Amino acid sequence: MEEKKDKVIFILGPTAVGKSFVSVSLAKKINGEIISADSVQIFKGLDIGSAKVTKDEMGGIVHHAIDICEPEDSFTVFDFVEYTKKKIKEICARGKLPIVVGGTGLYVKALTQGFNFGGVDKDENLRQKLEQIADEKGNDALFEMLKEKDVSLAEKTDRFNRVRLVRALEIAFSKGEKITSSVEFESLLIVLTKPREELYQAINVRVDKMIEDGLVQEVEGLKRRGLSEENQSMHAIGYKEVLAFLDGKIAKDEMISLVKQHSRNYAKRQMTFLRGMKDVHMVDMQNVTDGLMEVEKLVGEYLKK
Repeated sequence: MEEKKDKVIFILGPTAVGKSFVSVSLAKKINGEIISADSVQIFKGLDIGSAKVTKDEMGGIVHHAIDICEPEDSFTVFDFVEYTKKKIKEICARGKLPIVVGGTGLYVKALTQGFNFGGVDKDENLRQKLEQIADEKGNDALFEMLKEKDVSLAEKTDRFNRVRLVRALEIAFSKGEKITSSVEFESLLIVLTKPREELYQAINVRVDKMIEDGLVQEVEGLKRRGLSEENQSMHAIGYKEVLAFLDGKIAKDEMISLVKQHSRNYAKRQMTFLRGMKDVHMVDMQNVTDGLMEVEKLVGEYLKK
């Protein structure tokens, strides 16, 4: 008999379409927990520019994949898939429904369709042995092992990050087999949309509010911390433009105009990507009440199957 798969709801869509409101409302109705699929909200300190959901907006719903990395860290698609698969299992084990929410298309595609990461397969036995060594002798023991096995890989690996050390050793010990992610759950993919002009207007208003709420000051603080355009987190829209302004490369008016333009362009790319995915259900959010009702109807029918 085939094992019953966990069910996962995806609420997707471009920036500023209303994903946070819809997902929180839905989570309250179906006893859900939310996993963010946003490549910027994972970073601590990148709050205003990522439109990170606030505690009040969370409405008491548990949110995952927010503030899980320092802004100096790097975070890959592989990291997201590994993290999210684990969270899905944990949420389902608690008798709740996972709701994945976001607009980072590659994250969603890798999670729902599988992905070839070009690395090597996981070796659980090796991982357990390495974890045991780290428990007994500390991360330095793993780092010394890695240096002996692959000096160049050791130079690229944070000696204080156990997860990265274990993964690097796994690669160093491997024979180079490719790693692919498998899909271990059923999913309902809902994409929220709005008429283009209305969406673009919402984006422009959001950017103005970000500036008003202190986006420039937020980036100033990150810059004082030592972050620069070389960091992954600072590649995000809103952050790279403000950095350019703070470095005297562009004027403030141009910076604001570029954040709006780049955000609109990104929203267009998001919608193109999401429309190209298989088995997606499009829901028009021009009328929020009607859109929410349609989402709840789709989810209700899916859960009854």
